[in-house]
Amino acid sequence: MPEPPEQQFLLATLPPSRGQIRLALGIAAAFLVSFGITAPFAKTPLLRLDGFVPAHQGIYAVNDLVTSALLFAQFSIVRRWALLALAIGFLYTALLAILHALAFPGAFSPTGLLGAEVQTTAWLYNFWKLGLPLAVIVYALLKDADVRTGISERSPRVVILWSVAGVVAIVCTLTWVSIAGVDDLPTILSSDAVQYSQGAERVIGIFQVSLCVVALTFLWIRWSSLLDQWLLVLSFTLVLEVAMSTLLASARFDLGWYAARGFTLAASLIVLLVLLSETMALYANLALSVMRQRGERQARQIAMDAMAASVAHEVHQPLGSIVLNAEAALHCLTSARPDVDDARAALQDVIDDAHRAGQVIFGIRSMFKKGATGRLLLDANDLVREVLDMVELDLRKHRVLVTTDLRDGLPQLRADRGQLQQVFLNLIVNAIEAMGSLTDRARALRVSSDIVREPSGVMIAIEDSGIGIKGEDRDRIFEPFVTTKSTGTGIGLHISRSIIESHRGTLRVSGNKPYGTIFHVTLPSSDL
Repeated sequence: MPEPPEQQFLLATLPPSRGQIRLALGIAAAFLVSFGITAPFAKTPLLRLDGFVPAHQGIYAVNDLVTSALLFAQFSIVRRWALLALAIGFLYTALLAILHALAFPGAFSPTGLLGAEVQTTAWLYNFWKLGLPLAVIVYALLKDADVRTGISERSPRVVILWSVAGVVAIVCTLTWVSIAGVDDLPTILSSDAVQYSQGAERVIGIFQVSLCVVALTFLWIRWSSLLDQWLLVLSFTLVLEVAMSTLLASARFDLGWYAARGFTLAASLIVLLVLLSETMALYANLALSVMRQRGERQARQIAMDAMAASVAHEVHQPLGSIVLNAEAALHCLTSARPDVDDARAALQDVIDDAHRAGQVIFGIRSMFKKGATGRLLLDANDLVREVLDMVELDLRKHRVLVTTDLRDGLPQLRADRGQLQQVFLNLIVNAIEAMGSLTDRARALRVSSDIVREPSGVMIAIEDSGIGIKGEDRDRIFEPFVTTKSTGTGIGLHISRSIIESHRGTLRVSGNKPYGTIFHVTLPSSDL
């Protein structure tokens, strides 16, 4: 089922690019290597830094509050329960991080604020670490569900306010349990509030690691979007952090204790920075796309208005003469005394005027057949890469796998860059649209370039795996106002062929094996 238009550009639905996947794998590998280096020395005691906890928790809380706000904002637009669950999870961790820092002994007072007991901060930490894994599990279960049916009649602002109120109530309850009811909970820390109780802490640690692994597994099975990818990195880092702090570290302020908090802070910051950068890039691409479409629409309107006025002016006179001369010829032939010579002269005028009208119509098609003025030397491969960059967002949105096979050492072309960009842009967009309805096979786009020996030139092939073009339509699709698309105008391919022919090249189409279409663009080198 296709995504609604407002969701197609969401980070929760937009698939990651290859470069983003490589970046995520590189970051995950760096965390794993750091974990492997640190793990053997996790129990090594280090200097106690009382300022570390408030600094760490402050950065972490602000980071998760910003992430939560971004997710709440996206929920308010598209109303996905999965995004709401994720936003609640980040808000929960941010609030507990603040309370944990306030209650931590030595951070703001020797025994901690809020009337904390020795075990309070340890239990706050364990409650804190349950939030994100549970939120990720709920997100993974709901991300592909049809969520509009239960929210559509409710105001998203009301849903968000109730969600925030619920999170605050849960956090307050857990804080009260950690302070007032701590005597009824298992002992995690020794009386000096430094050493861990290996029994209770190990059981809790195994449970937390298992929960993080379940979250990672659920998300891996349902992974499809850019947001999923970075949540995978975060979930993977949570596994390392919890394992380091609860299973490998033996006391506060040892190497494992510091390293675990370093892992979670680094992962959280990276995820937020990537999400912010991707959001800004996404909105920048959307703005550029809207501006480009608006400019193209205005340019087409102006061109069509000018052309229509020119055609009306130029064709009106010969058509008027044709009518008058035809009436004169008819009068000469039907009068009481027919005058064949006058009728012949009138009909000759009709023929001459018809030729004049035909020349006007031919001139419209010759708009692109101007001289080489403004044409510069350019590299076909660079031109193809530029066009692919222009449509990169559309390719990701429609989940099109792009491969290029661009031959090095192509001869240079003497051409109008803007016109050729328009041709390749039209052909690639057509290919994307031809694959838009595919559900039973991959959407694959292949762009290749090669050298043509006779005559010397360059050939660029654009191949897709779409629905293809029927044999009887292949010879007609370049004709004006002939289209195979329900929303097409039928002039794009006609104009594209006119542009290529004005560059002394050829544009042809053939079937792809086993599915799809191939458009072949052949252009002469600058030496010809």
